[in-house]
Amino acid sequence: MIQVCYRYDGTFPGFLTCVFEAYANHEPPAAFLCQSDPTATLWPEREVETDRPHARRVYKALGEKISPEFRHLVERAFLTCLPERELALYGLIRRGLDGEGDRVRRDLADPTMAKVTLALQKLATEEDHLKGFVRFSDLDGVLVGEIEPKNRVLPLLAPHFAARLNGEKLALYDRTHKEAFFSANFQWRIVPVEDFHMGPAGETERAWRALWRKFYATIAIEGRTNPKCQSAHMPKRYRHVMTEFQSDDERERKSLP
Repeated sequence: MIQVCYRYDGTFPGFLTCVFEAYANHEPPAAFLCQSDPTATLWPEREVETDRPHARRVYKALGEKISPEFRHLVERAFLTCLPERELALYGLIRRGLDGEGDRVRRDLADPTMAKVTLALQKLATEEDHLKGFVRFSDLDGVLVGEIEPKNRVLPLLAPHFAARLNGEKLALYDRTHKEAFFSANFQWRIVPVEDFHMGPAGETERAWRALWRKFYATIAIEGRTNPKCQSAHMPKRYRHVMTEFQSDDERERKSLP
């Protein structure tokens, strides 16, 4: 068998198309690269265009021939920042389809499954944190926020905020993955956005931000300040996009093009 490097569009349907092509052409992948990734390899490269019917066939097979739980695991694991996650997931998929079935999902003694499980735990933690740490600003009637996550959590956060704030116009930008979630009129979608700038806040929004910072500063009990405990419950890596840790000048300076 000749191993190849698959170059695809970076989407989940694109990855499933690569899995289909690997089986159809008997070409076990040596690596996966996104189309925008400049990295070169020593392996023969093959461009794979996303084919949604083929992707749906693979998606269906994961649920029927392995298990719905395994398919859900693959969907979520694709959102993690696990290095070479496609290669790890392809290996698990191949084992599941080639006879192991759902046993592969429960085999935590397997190094690949153990790495994927740890990555999923980190994804769930980041998702849970950001549900509480996202800060929206009211800019001309639209609630706008920014995040800078390690994992691609926006597809997990979008339905949460769309349901919780279903009467509002929302925009939430992921700086890391250059995509934004937009919600209006009880509908939402996620789209690629290369450049995103929140723009300056009005007087009312600035007043609300000042009140929030004042509340945050005064609610604490000075004699019981515990920075280590605070860092455990509110990790420092989220604070640069949180209102209570920024002045308006800092926020707007970072939003300038």
